[in-house]
Amino acid sequence: MPVLETRGVTVRFGGNTALLDVGLTVEPGRVTGLIGPNGAGKTTMFNCITGMQPVASGSILFEGEDITGLGPGRRARMGMARTFQRLELFLSLSVRDNVRVAGDIVRANTRRRIDVEAETDRVLELAGLADIADENVAAIPTGRARVVEVARALMTRPRLLLLDEPASGQTEHESERFAELLRGLAGDGIAVCLVEHDLPLVMSLCSTVHVLDHGTLIASGTAAEVRRSPEVIAAYIGTETVA
Repeated sequence: MPVLETRGVTVRFGGNTALLDVGLTVEPGRVTGLIGPNGAGKTTMFNCITGMQPVASGSILFEGEDITGLGPGRRARMGMARTFQRLELFLSLSVRDNVRVAGDIVRANTRRRIDVEAETDRVLELAGLADIADENVAAIPTGRARVVEVARALMTRPRLLLLDEPASGQTEHESERFAELLRGLAGDGIAVCLVEHDLPLVMSLCSTVHVLDHGTLIASGTAAEVRRSPEVIAAYIGTETVA
């Protein structure tokens, strides 16, 4: 069973259709890509999935349960976590405290028992951030700040992890380490959905890729299938070669 399934999701802003009849799935234990040109509707889709944007029609299922009418907080407690296209960090806090705050929230708002200190140390090590744990987050490079956001999301122990352009600002080395992190998370059974413009990263990492253009799903398939799609080449990839 997919962790996430959307059926016929449509969103309108006034007279503009942002998403039209979008259906996609995200499987457990895999990294799934959601790509497309700027303005294609990728972030709007994430907002619908997480309950931040109501849909005009269609439905969203999480582990087989229709959650279309549930709010963001309820969806988060069910096992969703996300990052944002724009960095959303507490700039006056250290890396450690940015990660720890999510654990404090989980402990305060759920019945889950969590050793916040131990879990923070575990996640920092997992994400490769232990060496900068005590640095102020405002002083670290953008590429690693992106990973801090991912680490904070991991503190909630999500079953679905939605990442909006997490590799933006990363160096080649940071991107390689980040890809290994995501492979490891998928290997642990987490369903990862990745919005990303780094096509080589997407094509090497994702087992399934969904492609949006002007709010419409124009292709879904393996990375190889999507890369060869005439519709995708015309709308997004163009004539560039994607390794």
